[in-house]
Amino acid sequence: MDNIAGSKSSLSWAVHFSVVALVLLWLFPTVGLLVSSFRTADQISGSGWWQSLFPTQQNVTLRSADPDDEGVQLVVAGVYTVEGNLFGSAGSSTITVWGTSSRAIDAYKVGETAELKDGETITVQANGDYRWTSPVELTGRGQRVFATATTPPEFTLGNYENVLFSADSTDSMAKAFFNTLTVTIPATIIPIVIAAFAAYALAWMDFPGRAILIAIVVGLLVVPLQLALIPLLRLHLGIGIGKGYLGVWLAHTGFGLPLAIYLLRNYMVGLPRDIIENARVDGATDFQIFTKIILPLSFPALASFAIFQFLWTWNDLLVAKVFLIDATGETTVMTNQIVELLGTRGGNWEILATAAFVSIAVPLLVFFAMQKYLVRGLLAGSVK
Repeated sequence: MDNIAGSKSSLSWAVHFSVVALVLLWLFPTVGLLVSSFRTADQISGSGWWQSLFPTQQNVTLRSADPDDEGVQLVVAGVYTVEGNLFGSAGSSTITVWGTSSRAIDAYKVGETAELKDGETITVQANGDYRWTSPVELTGRGQRVFATATTPPEFTLGNYENVLFSADSTDSMAKAFFNTLTVTIPATIIPIVIAAFAAYALAWMDFPGRAILIAIVVGLLVVPLQLALIPLLRLHLGIGIGKGYLGVWLAHTGFGLPLAIYLLRNYMVGLPRDIIENARVDGATDFQIFTKIILPLSFPALASFAIFQFLWTWNDLLVAKVFLIDATGETTVMTNQIVELLGTRGGNWEILATAAFVSIAVPLLVFFAMQKYLVRGLLAGSVK
């Protein structure tokens, strides 16, 4: 009975489990990146993104105000006193235990007074308020306090403001975002236009050497990208297009054409022959057939390749590094900008998470907007 056509396979549960596992493996890192992009540096270092909706407890190092600052140190009843809040202002964080040494951060409870050198004392409250006193005038930097604090969930848009609108050009992703669009949009449209004409010719026009050309296109699919980088770069530099957008557009076009022609040709071959023959009988030229019949019917295949080319070009670093040579950073793309952030801001995980999510936001929108055409375009010509 298991072999009867239409019966449900006993392995269907394995297929469903695999699909769910793949979706979760893709979804968890993306959600984690999104959540982390709205968290502060202290929140990220203190807990994982899955704990972002719950209060977190972490060890923090705080410091009182410097007594040398004007108006900070007061004399109260003959005692030099510095008062304030360790968090800067009374907030929602709560101190549970504290100490004056990193080796004993739980030496005192809130409200207790610690004895310091030279008769100095400091008292810390749960909300971070402190009172630092001394029989003689206080000098130097503020007193350090090591504490265990409970911090409520905190989210901020400051990371996006810092990444997108930073006055520091080395940190701003806004210019890199538009540079990436400048590279990606032409590098997606140009190969589609060229490949559409070539695919129609290989699918419906008879001319000598057509089979050889098809074999060459299939063979180019397996040529490694790295194999052509240096020769192509030398060619670009020789003709004067190796340091700008034109060079990288042509590079992406050349590397994307074999797949584009292969996909579109397979799809166009599967279109009904009667429609094309009737159009020719009615006097339509090849160009009219191509523009008014083939292109509208081939939209799923065009959209399928557009998704691949857009995602590949948007996420590309190698081709941009090689063909988009710019020492001033005026044409830096987002992938290269993230690499620069890794080098200069390696410890600022909130900045890196925000920059990474900004980088993947556009490809996600493009994919979900056009994903219904993806399978139709990929399966084109696979079944007769």
